[in-house]
Amino acid sequence: MNVSLMITILHIAILVVVCPRVLLRPYREPAARMAWIVVIVSLPFAGVVAYLLFGEVSVGRKRIARMKEVADDLQHCKHGGGEPDRFVGAGTERYQHLFKVGHSITGLNPAQGNAGALMTDSNSTIDAMVADIDAATEHVHLLFYIWLPDNNGIKVALALARAVTRGVAVRAMADALGSRQLIKSRHWRDMREAGVMLAVALPITNPLLRPFSGRFDLRNHRKIVVIDGGITYCGSQNCADAEFLVKAAYAPWVDAVIRFEGPIARQNQYLFACDWMSHVTEDISQMLLEPSTPATDGFIAQVIGTGPTVRFSAMPETFESILHAARREIRISTPYFVPNESMLDAICAAAYRGVKTTLIFPARNDSRIVGAASRSYYAALLEAGVSIFEYVGGLLHSKTLTMDGEVSLIGSANLDRRSFDLNYENNILFVDRDLTQDLYQRQQQYLASARQVTSEDIAEWTLMRRLWNNAVAMFGPLL
Repeated sequence: MNVSLMITILHIAILVVVCPRVLLRPYREPAARMAWIVVIVSLPFAGVVAYLLFGEVSVGRKRIARMKEVADDLQHCKHGGGEPDRFVGAGTERYQHLFKVGHSITGLNPAQGNAGALMTDSNSTIDAMVADIDAATEHVHLLFYIWLPDNNGIKVALALARAVTRGVAVRAMADALGSRQLIKSRHWRDMREAGVMLAVALPITNPLLRPFSGRFDLRNHRKIVVIDGGITYCGSQNCADAEFLVKAAYAPWVDAVIRFEGPIARQNQYLFACDWMSHVTEDISQMLLEPSTPATDGFIAQVIGTGPTVRFSAMPETFESILHAARREIRISTPYFVPNESMLDAICAAAYRGVKTTLIFPARNDSRIVGAASRSYYAALLEAGVSIFEYVGGLLHSKTLTMDGEVSLIGSANLDRRSFDLNYENNILFVDRDLTQDLYQRQQQYLASARQVTSEDIAEWTLMRRLWNNAVAMFGPLL
């Protein structure tokens, strides 16, 4: 038997094994199944390797088992060990269906009695975090996707070390890929020596074992800070300078973060506990059972945490539910826009039924691939009546949504398939006119530094540019 025949037989045997696996993979969009089958069949061996590395959304069987075990153990802690809160909130009855979507994802009911303040900019956000850490008396919990050893990153690290000297329990997590510079630096070692309890989220394993240990590009993209169980931060900002030296060519990075006080902090605490206990053999569930005194006033809010081990399509369902609920106006800012079909349909449907729909993207994206894919959708959006603006004052990294002057969603999730399917994300949904107005005005500042994209602009794109945009977008389902 000659070599070419042996290779052909081997290839066919592999296809017989892998193709049914692609077809039987749960929750896979038909377009994605078809695309992967085409890649596997048309690229002998290379297509199979590509599928094993990137075709399945799995963080590894052992990690999945551990995360499920932790989630089961913390089930009774979601509501402080007591009875679940009712879906209440003065003047919010018409939005209870939105909170029910969030509850179906994370199991957390909306919490009444919160306060919030929108931070001015990146540096003021870090300064506020440091001030709260310096004032902490019990514990500080922190998790970041990107934590850099720059001015702001070191400022936070030093504050954590100071807190330990006062007897405060400090736990900090950083994603293995996004924060690799800090994790390998002396500042990480200094924190550990100072007594800060550290953990690395989703450690990157041996590349040869990748098909068995899960995809390396499934990351913990969350940004969570919880202080003494009553203060929490939520937004788009990583623990870094706005100059973002790892990608300084796109600076400044423009973010939006809200500092919350109230019962909503316990819900972010729950997400942190899930992540911490999935990586560290320490049970911190007792913190979730400590009694809290809810405020008599304040707005209603809910934490929504998603990821590859959470219900499929959880994050897009959150966005789509809000889009379908809009009656007057909806504004969204996001740096990365690669929607699935249902998300694109929901945005266009809002505009078609007369909702003033505005999308704000960065004019210059740090990912050329994502920027091209985003622009492939412009024509359909404009035809539906959606207003598109491209921010020119830096890289708009802010992930915000405001709806009808009352409802807001802020957090770490982008409107792209990575946030929908691959990353662990955390967002907060809240109903409050005043804070929503603050966020709306921040979006207005983005618009003041943006240029509107028109149908005439798209008509002037060259044939090669349109081909490039659409070709890149075509590979979205593969990832």
